[in-house]
Amino acid sequence: MLNNKDICRSIRLDAQAFKDRDPACAQYSWALLYLKGYQSLQSYRIANILWNQGRKVLALALQSRISEVFAVDIHPAAKIGEGILLDHGTGLVIGETAVVGNWVSLMQGVTLGGTGKEHGDRHPKIGQGALIGASATILGNINVGEGAMIAAGSLVLKDVPPHSMAVGNPAKVVGYTEKEDPSLTMKHDARRDYFEHAAIRLR
Repeated sequence: MLNNKDICRSIRLDAQAFKDRDPACAQYSWALLYLKGYQSLQSYRIANILWNQGRKVLALALQSRISEVFAVDIHPAAKIGEGILLDHGTGLVIGETAVVGNWVSLMQGVTLGGTGKEHGDRHPKIGQGALIGASATILGNINVGEGAMIAAGSLVLKDVPPHSMAVGNPAKVVGYTEKEDPSLTMKHDARRDYFEHAAIRLR
């Protein structure tokens, strides 16, 4: 790890993400010592390096142990950017061919999964700055655009445009986010004025 500049950078930027976006993280050391979302993410990064080195058996063994200890199941082949927040982390599942862009925030219970027994590229691609709400399920090789927000409990089966808000089961686009990425603001609420503004933009 010490000789890998990419992972050293990611470790620091992930800690910054937790400190900036999680009000329960009062100090950087808290992420390292107490927050299993951060701990499981850094453990995944080690497994990902092992996978890319061809040490797949060891990578899978580490994935299994991470799942057992933290209740977070991330396939070591998944591609995850930097500045990531896994808030709480419990129940999070990220599949083998999933891609998560930089500065994304994922809440507990999120699933980035496939839709069946298909092989190849079969998992979601999450754009930079997206916010994925608690227990949201995103299935298949689909794209969630940059700066998009997926509401808690939603089932996403189709592409979500950049800077849009998708809600429901199955999820539908109901509006558009403001300029700043929702992953950074961590605003999950959908107020009346928000939807009125969205409706005007959709006309």
